[in-house]
Amino acid sequence: MTGTTVAVRLSGWRRRRARQLRRLRLTVAHPARGLAALRAWIRRGELGVLVLAIAAGVASGVLARLLGGAVGQLHILLFGEGAEHGVSAMRRISPLPLLLLPAVGGLVLGLLNLVLARWYPRTPVDPIEANALHGGNASIKDGVIVAAQNVVSNGGGASVGLEAAYAQVGAGIASRLGRAFGVRRSDLRLLVGCGAAGAIAASFDAPLTGAFYAFELVIGIYALSSLAPVLASAVAGTLAAGLLDDAGVKTAAGAIGAPDAGDYVYALLTGLFCGLLGIALMRGMSVAEGLIRRGVPWQTLRPAAGGLLVGGLAIVTPGVLSSGHGVLHDVLLTDLPFQFLLVLVLLKALASAISIGSGFRGGLFFASILLGAIVGKLFAAVTAATVLPTVDSMLLSIVGMSAFGAAVIGAPLAMTFLALETTRDFAVAGPVLVAVVTAAIVVRRLFGYSFATWRFHLRGEAIRGPHDVGWIRDLTVGKVMRRNERTIRADTRLSAFTRDFPLGSSAQVVVVDEAGRYAGMVQVAEAHGVAPTDEGGTVSSLLHLRDRALLPAMNVKEALALFEAAEADVLAVLDGKETRRVIGIVTEAHLLRRYGEELDRRRRDEAGIS
Repeated sequence: MTGTTVAVRLSGWRRRRARQLRRLRLTVAHPARGLAALRAWIRRGELGVLVLAIAAGVASGVLARLLGGAVGQLHILLFGEGAEHGVSAMRRISPLPLLLLPAVGGLVLGLLNLVLARWYPRTPVDPIEANALHGGNASIKDGVIVAAQNVVSNGGGASVGLEAAYAQVGAGIASRLGRAFGVRRSDLRLLVGCGAAGAIAASFDAPLTGAFYAFELVIGIYALSSLAPVLASAVAGTLAAGLLDDAGVKTAAGAIGAPDAGDYVYALLTGLFCGLLGIALMRGMSVAEGLIRRGVPWQTLRPAAGGLLVGGLAIVTPGVLSSGHGVLHDVLLTDLPFQFLLVLVLLKALASAISIGSGFRGGLFFASILLGAIVGKLFAAVTAATVLPTVDSMLLSIVGMSAFGAAVIGAPLAMTFLALETTRDFAVAGPVLVAVVTAAIVVRRLFGYSFATWRFHLRGEAIRGPHDVGWIRDLTVGKVMRRNERTIRADTRLSAFTRDFPLGSSAQVVVVDEAGRYAGMVQVAEAHGVAPTDEGGTVSSLLHLRDRALLPAMNVKEALALFEAAEADVLAVLDGKETRRVIGIVTEAHLLRRYGEELDRRRRDEAGIS
């Protein structure tokens, strides 16, 4: 290399270096430019979304742990010092607080809901609904409201878990971060899942459980492009929450022996039984809600009435109170009497149905795994008391915990990883997988809903999961129609019509009446085929589709259904059912093409193909 070449290259390097320093000085001098550059970098690549996912996971994990700690302190304040290990594990407590405190909590919740109905009447959008219908737009304000309702419900002793608040807050924070940096719709939906993953992972000290909770319940699809952000968020949430305190129920590693063939048979039967019980629990909530609505016509007082019923059950056993962390520890790690377990599983299921049915805010995540753990212990106790081969009671308890959770929550892989992270023993993986798959199939075939989608169904929302169907609602007739369509009056003579619309000029023409309202459509070819002696008539004799027209607010699926019912290729678009003013037309071919384009775009987004 000659000296001249070296000098030229060195000069070029200096010029590039000077330009980089100049851009850096401009960025430092103008923060707006720096923020714009940061937004552009985050939108461009996967690393930017990964950074936001980690930030969302940290924030979600910390807030989830703080919420759990706040509820724990509220339990100690209300129920006394014996509640530091969980109000459901209390042994000595006066019956009067047990009876009245859930009712007081219900009354406070009813008053809170009354205030919210006046000042914030909008129903909070949960993470599944946000991803399915709103393209990942979740609100922090919704998270605060749900968290407040959940803290009051759980803090007063209602049989609901805090996981709904954790996921709602995490999703709201992640969505707000994504919107602040202007991420795309697919990335925003992914971030909502990341926020929920970090919160759930932190609450159970189980990052894989949180990650697959997000994949199965919030994102709705597993793709390699989403693996890194979701796992990073779950791990970040777990680590951040671990700096505050420890959480989660853990068994001793190696406490469960290696399962044999008989254990797999028991796991299958446990999964079948848990699936049927999960359906009964979800149906029972609807029954309880209907009975409480009829018995207590005042909506504000329904949570108080439900709390009074839960308090009556708590007098029999405090194990029905709250989510059940304390009593789950006892069920997994100690040998409890058969009669106590039988009473506990019946009363806990009843208390959960009453709590949800009466309007307490919360989830069934923890209640379902508690019920499953008890069912597994009962199954093991039955085998020990009969001539059937015995089974490790802890193994069957873990199997039942995962199977019941899969039946109610609808996340088989998340429940499988919860079992693995709880036991820290890979030997349980086989029986747990058999049980969760069996339970999931039973619920899917006989019921068709998880707890979340069942609640959507009762509200009238046709949502079967978090798959993105919101774009279908956004793709409306008003966005795809062709405007300024030429119209004619119904009293136009056929001779004038055929003169103004020769063959080939148009396939059909929109017709209006004397008041300018839609009257129907005329086929140009049919008008030209009229006998010459009839040309003195008007086009009103050739009208078709008189009562078939579209409205601009109709989505693409509704419009395609109307096309099929009308057996038409073109339909007019009216401004309203009453005014019936023509504002455009839509062809079925154009609508199908736009629908196909959007569907292909969403599938590419879900697969991570740019």
